[in-house]
Amino acid sequence: MKVKFLSLVSMFLIGTMTVFAGTKTETFKVLGNCGMCESRIEKAVLSVDGVSKADWDEKTKMIEIVFDDSKTDVHKIQKAIADAGHDTDMIKAKVEVYNNLPGCCKYERGGSEMEMNGQENHNNHEGHEGMDHSKCTNSKKSTHKSSCGGMN
Repeated sequence: MKVKFLSLVSMFLIGTMTVFAGTKTETFKVLGNCGMCESRIEKAVLSVDGVSKADWDEKTKMIEIVFDDSKTDVHKIQKAIADAGHDTDMIKAKVEVYNNLPGCCKYERGGSEMEMNGQENHNNHEGHEGMDHSKCTNSKKSTHKSSCGGMN
């Protein structure tokens, strides 16, 4: 009787550990502005198979996700967010997708997720990606042409 009871308890514990072994929690930055952004971002994350929780904070621009790492990974999740029009630490949304966002959802692009010389605000480099940006300065208050040494 003791052997059966111990076997049953052991199987229960092993089964419980297996269920929780693949659960992972990650937090990263996602750019957005408002409640509409929050809904869109969280919906995109929850559409990824294996994600069980998504909570984006409008003030901090940080999202906390819980997912089964045997079914998905952070890269796939961040790609789903970018496909919805929002930039993440790892992936920048395509210009066409970003441009289709409602006006209230358009945030300042570039900066920290691009890691351009540590600048927090750096204009989009579409059309001159191959230029030398080593002399770029914070361009938030000035035009890109006058603030970027890469443009002649």
